[in-house]
Amino acid sequence: MVSIHSGRWFRFFILMMAAALLLAGCGSQVQETKPIEPKGKVYFTYFDTVSYIYDYSGDSAERFDDRSAETSLLLEEYHRLFDIYHEYAGINNLCTLNKKAGGEALPVDEKLIDFLLYAKEMENLTHGEMNVMLGAVLRLWHECREEASESPSKARIPTEEALYAASAHTSIDLLEIDPEKKTVRISDPEASIDVGALGKGYATEMAARMLEEKGALGYVLNIGGNIRIIGSRPDGTGWKTGIRNPSDPDGAFAMQIYISDTACVSSGVYERFFVAEGKRWHHIIDPDTLYPAATFSALTVITKDSGLADALSTALFCMDYEQSRSLVDSLDGVEVCWFFPDGEQRMTEGFSKLIVKE
Repeated sequence: MVSIHSGRWFRFFILMMAAALLLAGCGSQVQETKPIEPKGKVYFTYFDTVSYIYDYSGDSAERFDDRSAETSLLLEEYHRLFDIYHEYAGINNLCTLNKKAGGEALPVDEKLIDFLLYAKEMENLTHGEMNVMLGAVLRLWHECREEASESPSKARIPTEEALYAASAHTSIDLLEIDPEKKTVRISDPEASIDVGALGKGYATEMAARMLEEKGALGYVLNIGGNIRIIGSRPDGTGWKTGIRNPSDPDGAFAMQIYISDTACVSSGVYERFFVAEGKRWHHIIDPDTLYPAATFSALTVITKDSGLADALSTALFCMDYEQSRSLVDSLDGVEVCWFFPDGEQRMTEGFSKLIVKE
């Protein structure tokens, strides 16, 4: 018996609306003399997900429209640059780079140069657990997930031989970047880039920094579940947000936390999966085993930089607990909650202080 995870978009939309309601909640005992009515916009076109922009600062409707329009344009720009499935007129994006792998270096937008340099930094920081050059392996799992969606009765997983062969084309050194010439080359024709573990968080961070530079405070970005908060509420407090329970992701939250001026990113086995050979196969692939990571059922990362939070949410998921905890403890300003398949939860001391006490 085989099946594909169904209704993901509907459940995701309902959960995002629930998160929006939580974010509107008061974060402390301080009372505002005149509560500010939040404003929001929703977009369905970026990174194959739902994106929200909220203003809790009391900006005028005109200023909010201007700021959300600028944010939307920037998100669209990164969406086009990071797209591995489609090319766009006038730019060389990741899809172009993958198609031209093994060929000459290609001129690319400076934003893409900066991102790929950051991706190399993240690969080094996470000891290879977050590697954008894992595309050859991820493509095999993606193909199986798509096949399972189209024909559940024929669902399968990649063979060990195919995975091992693909892993020979995943070294980060295959990605050649020349910042001065603004060119990028993938030296191996069998290699490819996949930025699903980093692109959305990085773009969210760039949008947040743009808003900060323009003086925005009290804004919240929720880009497909990647939450980035700019400043705090007008009364100086934080927002309440829920952390999904991996054993019941569509049910009650496992916990609620108060956060402000930071990013919050979660990864879990419930997000994307298919069923084959009587087993669920989720989308977070361990670069060491080449199979879905098995130590955790979910984890949540809290840190100021949304790009870092996104990278860590995948990298930490692919480590055992001791390695994962060691990396977190070596970093400043990073708080994490780990969920294990048996229901156990472990968290950093700083994370525990964020939990809403009922």
